[in-house]
Amino acid sequence: MPQSGSFTGAASAGSNDAEEVSFGTDSCSVVIFGETGAGKSSLINLIARTEAAPTSPDAMGCTAGTKEYVHDISIQNKTLKVKLLDTAGLNEGSEGTVPAEEGHKVLKKLLRKRTGQDAINLIMYCVQGKKQGPRGIKALCRNYEICKSEVQGRIPIVLVVTGLENMKTEMEEWWKNNERFISEHSMTFAGHACITTLTDDATLRGRIDQSYHAVCKLIEECRTRNGHQRDGPKRIVLFGEAGAGKSSVVNLMAGKEVAATSNDTQRCTLHWQDHAIDFGGESYTVFDTIGLEKPQLGINGYLESVENVYRLIKKLDQQGGIDLLLFCIRAGRFSPAIQSNYRLFHEFLCEKRFLSSLCLRTLKGS
Repeated sequence: MPQSGSFTGAASAGSNDAEEVSFGTDSCSVVIFGETGAGKSSLINLIARTEAAPTSPDAMGCTAGTKEYVHDISIQNKTLKVKLLDTAGLNEGSEGTVPAEEGHKVLKKLLRKRTGQDAINLIMYCVQGKKQGPRGIKALCRNYEICKSEVQGRIPIVLVVTGLENMKTEMEEWWKNNERFISEHSMTFAGHACITTLTDDATLRGRIDQSYHAVCKLIEECRTRNGHQRDGPKRIVLFGEAGAGKSSVVNLMAGKEVAATSNDTQRCTLHWQDHAIDFGGESYTVFDTIGLEKPQLGINGYLESVENVYRLIKKLDQQGGIDLLLFCIRAGRFSPAIQSNYRLFHEFLCEKRFLSSLCLRTLKGS
């Protein structure tokens, strides 16, 4: 938990057309989205520790468009410049500040534009911690899917649960009570914070400070995990069935024979191997993984191989992340085996958090 969390000041605030701020290494750009009344603007003020963003005492939206707030925060004795993008509330009625359909369009456009420019480091999904009814559950899932479909795992999404100041137990209890529900509805988050966004109640000082530090910790951890503090070569992980040509792709990248290959479908990589490769003026570490197929490996070998790859993914994730997943397949029809291999690796082992690409290997005579 960060020991220091004082603000050194607010640099700017304005609409999405405001002049761009030049960010260096110690910087982070955060998009905050959620339903009207979820406490997005109040979350801005909690982080800023000042009334930077206007708020509303009821469920009516007070943010008509995307607004930017830039602040310097101190985390672990270093200063981090954070750009906070406060978005219009979602799911307002037709008479709301921003009608529901328009709100979804604006959010999609913002995410598409900024993601394409690599201008977002973190997305915070802000929700009220009150008990969800059928309508609330539907909206919760729908808003998550809108965001996830636009960023495609390229940007971490975290959940920030607000309105927990009156919980009789620790605020973190909300997550423990709802974690299973979130998982059952296929929502995956890179982290979470259970907080209060009230900043003017002296009786809640302990929970306010706790909330502030929890949110700052989320920003720092996800920024680090997403590679913004990782030095060294970029990381590429190759995966696919045995005989798909993963080792040959490694050699193609290197421009020479650095990985053993086979002329048939026999596996020549029995354990993941890493290769240091330079091309295009950049340095890369390319990880060649074992093909994951049950029939060829047998159940014990298959489970052992999955566990081996899982350890590799977790290790790289803890060391700063993966820059690209490269899925190698033989040219031809998409088979059920190819689909299950992709889902196992990208969706299960990597939890859809890394950018993936497809590499087709065309065999002579095919």
